[in-house]
Amino acid sequence: MFRRLIMLLPLITRICSFSLKPAAVPLMDSGKALARAGELLIDLTQDLNLYGGGLSAAGAQIRNAGDSIAQAAASCRFKTGSELVTDELREAATCLDEACSKLKAAVQEAKEDDMDLLANVIELSIDPVQSTSTALEAAGACIMQKDPLATVGANLAVGGKNLTLLSTVIKKIDSANANAELSSQRMVFAADQMILAGNELQGIQPMKPKGKGWLKG
Repeated sequence: MFRRLIMLLPLITRICSFSLKPAAVPLMDSGKALARAGELLIDLTQDLNLYGGGLSAAGAQIRNAGDSIAQAAASCRFKTGSELVTDELREAATCLDEACSKLKAAVQEAKEDDMDLLANVIELSIDPVQSTSTALEAAGACIMQKDPLATVGANLAVGGKNLTLLSTVIKKIDSANANAELSSQRMVFAADQMILAGNELQGIQPMKPKGKGWLKG
């Protein structure tokens, strides 16, 4: 019995060490914020009389991606939930990939309506969305393959950095519009929390405030 336990020890150690729980809270916050950013993007298209077109459809897919990320985060709390995390991250990647297709359609729609400036701005959003999709797909694949947690975290951090780029583009769609501003803000928060989730898995500690600003009282 004792000998059998010794033989199983490497496997037990591997399973216990592969815990996604540190990423659960920030990834949940990221998913919720991303979903809200997508909803606000849809609201923006209503303000611009573009509802029902490619841009609003892209917003819906971004919202769906956020929901999937939040579902992945919920499963991160359980050691047996890695398969569900993989599925949800890859589903989020699929939603963002579909969002890219809708954004490309939105570019064509804007050009057909002689809205070249809008077309140019929307076109700038395609690469960050595609890169985020690729990063989430890679993170899911790493979990499935039981790659080191640091590799999973690095992919999440890359996804977050691309969401930061996306946030700047969304604001440019109409810098004077409240929904554009709010969507951009939610996207920034989603990005920051996804990077934080990635850092947690990589063992990167958040920077402490310099000086004596951390002192209370």
